[in-house]
Amino acid sequence: MKTPDTPENEESRLACLRSLNILDTASEERFDRLTRLAKRLFDVPIALVSLVDENRQWFKSCMGLSATETSREISFCGHAILGNDVFVIPDALEDSRFSDNPLVLSDPHIRFYAGCPLTHISGHKLGTLCIIDRRPRQLSAQDIEDFKDLAAMAERELAAIELATLDELTQLSNKRGFEVLASKALNYCCRMKVSATLMFLDLDHFKQINDTSGHKEGDQALKTFAMHMQKVCRDSDVMGRVGGDEFAVLLVDTDVQGTQKLVSRLEESLLHEYQENSREYLIEFSSGCIEVTDGSTIEELLEQADKRMYLNKSKQR
Repeated sequence: MKTPDTPENEESRLACLRSLNILDTASEERFDRLTRLAKRLFDVPIALVSLVDENRQWFKSCMGLSATETSREISFCGHAILGNDVFVIPDALEDSRFSDNPLVLSDPHIRFYAGCPLTHISGHKLGTLCIIDRRPRQLSAQDIEDFKDLAAMAERELAAIELATLDELTQLSNKRGFEVLASKALNYCCRMKVSATLMFLDLDHFKQINDTSGHKEGDQALKTFAMHMQKVCRDSDVMGRVGGDEFAVLLVDTDVQGTQKLVSRLEESLLHEYQENSREYLIEFSSGCIEVTDGSTIEELLEQADKRMYLNKSKQR
């Protein structure tokens, strides 16, 4: 048996997959509709939307199997994501890569497999739409085209999930996306006894930028601020745009003093950008932070940090 090779972009591929927050979520009709259609259209007993995680393939939709995941090491989909086209195995028993695979020799007794990679807009292959039969078979050229069409629908549904948690203007998480990601990070911190701090940021004089320079320039100010946030924060920090001109960051393994250092770096970065580009205005902001305590929810932390930010903004006035 041949185990799947690892894609060259594996680290960024996994980061892309996990940013969707789709792994281990409940089944959804929009994906189940596609696997039901694939199962009926191609007259196969099994159809899956499979997402390839680090050590497993997990099924977002599964028609004809009781399992929700299998080891990546024995997966057919791990091979399928290495290419760009439909990956077809007409008869697994006749293919040296799979003839002694446990999924071939025992349940579900795979003989035929076809998997179409599900490609993210970034180019990363996240998983496959796949169909499986317990008897050898072939796909015609028309079958391949129909199968690709179904896979494209699955890709659009994955894209819709991302858009629902992504702020289109700044490319940061929106409020919903931030709360989902930050909650997961918060659970990790509590479980591993790691400190964390939540910071709430609000742009100063943002209405004045809109009124003086127009909403297009206001949008540019938001994008610039988000860019500098990403520049000074770490990969482990969770960032999001949680309101019109409001942002939040959950800083893992960071106390209040560490947060203040980040504020200083962000101020310096914005000042440098202002001087370098001779902007008409300096992007300024107010912030408030709260240390995470056991039992805190993201909603509570956002509310408390927002109050501290407002208090700090009032003092500045």
